[in-house]
Amino acid sequence: MQTTLVTAEWLKAQSAEEIMIFDATYFLPTMGRDGRSEYNKAHIPGAVFFDIDGIKDEASDLPHMIPPAQHFQDVMQNLGLKAGQQVVVYDNSPFLSSARAWWMLRFFGHQAVAVLDGGGRSWKAVGGTLTDKVFDLPKGTFQTGASAKANVITFDELEQAVRAGLAGQIVDARASDRFAGIAPEPRPGLRAGHIPGSLNLPISNILDNITGKLKPADELSQLFTEAGLEMEQPAVTTCGSGVTAAGLTLALAVLGKTDIRLYDGSWSEWGASDAPIET
Repeated sequence: MQTTLVTAEWLKAQSAEEIMIFDATYFLPTMGRDGRSEYNKAHIPGAVFFDIDGIKDEASDLPHMIPPAQHFQDVMQNLGLKAGQQVVVYDNSPFLSSARAWWMLRFFGHQAVAVLDGGGRSWKAVGGTLTDKVFDLPKGTFQTGASAKANVITFDELEQAVRAGLAGQIVDARASDRFAGIAPEPRPGLRAGHIPGSLNLPISNILDNITGKLKPADELSQLFTEAGLEMEQPAVTTCGSGVTAAGLTLALAVLGKTDIRLYDGSWSEWGASDAPIET
């Protein structure tokens, strides 16, 4: 059972009938690109689109908060996911959006899920073909369950901890200029800056800019250390809207660290509130 990363070579050798492949490509609102449109034009054969923007809590005004368990179960069943089936998630995003789908599936109890290291780029690099064929799978048997080491922290919990000086380690995956408050946020109406006391490790820093793969474990460990993270202490990951925070969570899982809570609302929620900020 694969639970963090798989290689394109490994995926190519598997039976398409046994594995569920999700394309979780996602782009920021300012990028002028659309994940579903690109999926419709070309994707790994057999892959089904995992809509990060669509699989969300419809009652929330925030971009893509975790949906209620029943809603997530219904969507996964409708996409054809079977109970216990090995899932491989990939993307063609510049910031590892597949990690968000990986994290959500684990949050709802699906343990057999891994990210394709290097995404669509690595698939093409090993001679993998692409298709525009979209088909419906039979309804799946997926059932939500207890979290598979994927945990969340709410705004109220985090704000109370920050105001009391008890928040511990918070790692922000946004670009350093957004973290510093010197670049505008891609979503309107948000203050600039970061959660007081938080650390910064931009998601782009943990990826190889040639291959798109996660950097080797020793380099990842060094990057987290240089950012100020103490690996033996629990941590919270955050970002702009809960997507790239999952990329940091994935990288930490590769290093064996799972005592992490993801702040789902991230800066979309914190930056729009009256909670304290730093620049």
